[in-house]
Amino acid sequence: MKELQTLQKHETQKTLHISGSEAIIRCLLAEGVDILYGYPGGAIMPVYDELYKYQGQIHHVLTRHEQGATHAAQGYARISGKVGVAIATSGPGATNLITGIADAQIDSTPMVCITGQVGSHLLGSDAFQETDIVGISTPVTKWNHQITKASEIPEVFAKAFYIAKSGRPGPVLIDITKDAQFEVFDFKYKKCKGVRSYKPVPKLNFSSIEAAANLINKAKKPLVVWGQGVILGEAEAEFKAVIEKANLPSAWTILGASAIPTSHPLNVGMVGMHGNYAPNFLTNECDVLIAIGMRFDDRVTGDLSRYAKQARVIHFEIDLAEINKNVKADIAVLGNAKKSLKALLPLLNKNSHKDWLQKFKDLYQIEFNKVIQNDVNPTKEGLTMGEVIKEINQQTKGDAAIVSDVGQHQMIACRYAEFNRTKSNITSGGLGTMGFALPAAIGAKMAEPHREVVAIIGDGGYQMTIQELGTIFQQRVSVKIVVLNNKFLGMVRQWQQLFFDKRYASTEMTNPDFVTIAQGYHIEAQKVTKREYLKEAVKQMIDFEGPYFLEVCVEKEDNVFPMIPTGASVSEIRLE
Repeated sequence: MKELQTLQKHETQKTLHISGSEAIIRCLLAEGVDILYGYPGGAIMPVYDELYKYQGQIHHVLTRHEQGATHAAQGYARISGKVGVAIATSGPGATNLITGIADAQIDSTPMVCITGQVGSHLLGSDAFQETDIVGISTPVTKWNHQITKASEIPEVFAKAFYIAKSGRPGPVLIDITKDAQFEVFDFKYKKCKGVRSYKPVPKLNFSSIEAAANLINKAKKPLVVWGQGVILGEAEAEFKAVIEKANLPSAWTILGASAIPTSHPLNVGMVGMHGNYAPNFLTNECDVLIAIGMRFDDRVTGDLSRYAKQARVIHFEIDLAEINKNVKADIAVLGNAKKSLKALLPLLNKNSHKDWLQKFKDLYQIEFNKVIQNDVNPTKEGLTMGEVIKEINQQTKGDAAIVSDVGQHQMIACRYAEFNRTKSNITSGGLGTMGFALPAAIGAKMAEPHREVVAIIGDGGYQMTIQELGTIFQQRVSVKIVVLNNKFLGMVRQWQQLFFDKRYASTEMTNPDFVTIAQGYHIEAQKVTKREYLKEAVKQMIDFEGPYFLEVCVEKEDNVFPMIPTGASVSEIRLE
């Protein structure tokens, strides 16, 4: 670490006469990049040639698809808090990054993507593997830029990393023409500390803090809903102190999960379409709704015209664009969550809210009796997704990072996984990208190799990026992969059952032999079809030193409840 810091300092001081491609590598080193994910090709080949010379300083991971590179970079960023980096060639290489970039944009993940481009003299000529990746990526990036001169590289890269990580994080794309990669220039790097007209963190308004504290102190039925902003702002300790001082029942969005432990007495569960009964139902009974680092996504609010209309709303948010976008705030507190909550804490009165908190416990018991016990302690013959997550909880003691894909298994994992540490729930939230989990788990495990990382994936999403087993094999990434196989695109099938008279149009899967495929990549694997073998199979997976694949065959037509149907109010949440 000391050597890397010395190198970073050295890079910002000296002037060198080098090529654009070498300058790119030196920019990455100056920004502390130690891992990047990518796939080579003609338009980015000069950079790869320089990477070859810098082996040992930057570890390049060859993914099997460029989309896999972006998701791996996301997983790396989400668990480490650093900027993830992905690199690809022009044309299809660049366009294959778009899904991961869009996912990172909506989920506020810091990422820098580097794409090669045809020579500047060929721009606009429909040259081989030319696409306007700047134009294509503009709607889904926080910032992007095309470099046509090598001399632009240091300033653009410094700006890119600053923008990606500052304020509300997000993805940045840098497109570099091939001639700029070859061009030689005088290189000197200086880190970016600010960009004109870009103010990533709004100045804290203490009158808003005081107004928020006054409203919270007077509340009889307060409810906190927190999102990923608490984690991105590194405000976990301040958040915990605030809710404990005022005894505030607190619910989370899926990206906010793990900011406080699952077992915390004020953690009342998940909000949203498949969230917990109590926090959803009581949203329409609370008198003060305190939103912290969340954006009132439609999956959280249900029908906006009937969402918390009786409540005064306080919105703690770093991004001004989110204020009043979906839900009108009575009090908006702009700023970084850590600073805002730290300023709020001394202004809060101690409180008990005993009767109000009891309501959450009473409704939880109803949900437990009707839903939870059947999910995690089933009496039916077939295995359930919930009992698999319960077994993983018991054997990892809630310390694992859970990386889930998208679908029924995702909702079950979010509902039942136990989190004792922050940054433990890594999933695709806003975009809902099937295929996210396997490559994201690779990035997460490489960022924290000594932490258990378990990927929970459905049989549908798994096959979208199954080729990344090759990356796991080549890199020997000790990620644990659990495929919950119900032979359906389960979430779509559930909707077809409930709302389309069981017309299962194009949702039933004829799957390959997943175990044989994993073994073909020299990954230890086994399949479980009966309950009596589950515990031992999970134990073998967790105890194994190296990557491991476990297929668990679960009930084909199990549904995820509770559920708020599309267009319904949060208070119309269904338990069956």
